[in-house]
Amino acid sequence: MAFVDYYKILGVDKTASADDIKKAYRKLARKYHPDLNPNDEAAKQKFQEINEANEVLTDPEKRSKYDQYGEHWKHGDAYEQAQQQYGRSGQSGHASGNPFEGFDFEYSGNYDAGEFSDFFEQMFGNRRGGGKQTKFRGHDYNSTLELSLKQAYTTHQQTFTVNGKNIRITIPAGVDTGQKIRLKGQGGEGVNGGPAGDLYIQFEINPDPNFQRRGNDLYTVYPVDLYTALLGGEIIVDTYAGKIKVKVKPETQNGTKIRLKGKGFPVYKQEGAFGDLYLTLEVSLPTGLTEKEKELFQQLADLKK
Repeated sequence: MAFVDYYKILGVDKTASADDIKKAYRKLARKYHPDLNPNDEAAKQKFQEINEANEVLTDPEKRSKYDQYGEHWKHGDAYEQAQQQYGRSGQSGHASGNPFEGFDFEYSGNYDAGEFSDFFEQMFGNRRGGGKQTKFRGHDYNSTLELSLKQAYTTHQQTFTVNGKNIRITIPAGVDTGQKIRLKGQGGEGVNGGPAGDLYIQFEINPDPNFQRRGNDLYTVYPVDLYTALLGGEIIVDTYAGKIKVKVKPETQNGTKIRLKGKGFPVYKQEGAFGDLYLTLEVSLPTGLTEKEKELFQQLADLKK
């Protein structure tokens, strides 16, 4: 049966505080957690080792016993006999007062770990027979959910599957690329009865061919025929909220911008609040003119001269 250096397994000094041990354990446990290393026997064994080390070093009584005997724990009986024979005052004649002097000890760094090592079970009892188990929180999951700009415009529900389980979530209107929502307890399962991890969903909003989003404002280019641009009139604009009428002033120039207040994108988690919609008017020239139409345009050109 080989001695197991629990401090070495966790990568801490023997003087490490309880907080230092806790931090080291959490870091290693996350690294070698079975959820992150499926079908990896080496990682599974390492995970068992660090759990066993944590079991001992976080228990004051067990740590004290472990620290007292260290690598010489197998000779504990001899130590007690030496104490009775020589006493604690160093009457044995050894300058160091160390009753272990003269013993030939062997140390092996090999660790043959089953569920718990022989070292653990002989020093602290059979773990399978009972005792407190270390609980470990499950790993957090991260996922990306793609939405169209139109989907992100309204509050709606979506259902998706995680680890064979259907999950329905409500997506608030106005979400943007990079935003996340947290679903508590929908991540990896905990170990030894520990709580499950969480599921974080990050949104990615796909581009829209008709509208460009900048914050909570929407921008679009809208065609206007030459006659409406010259004489004025109304155009019907399609928006996510439906069709709206927009007045065009006479002699409107190509590239003119019109601001429609409150007709833009909903503000995230602010009910009733919206950005603005900006229209850039693009005057389109008529094509396929008849001879009569050409004649009239020529008369107009002559008048302008």
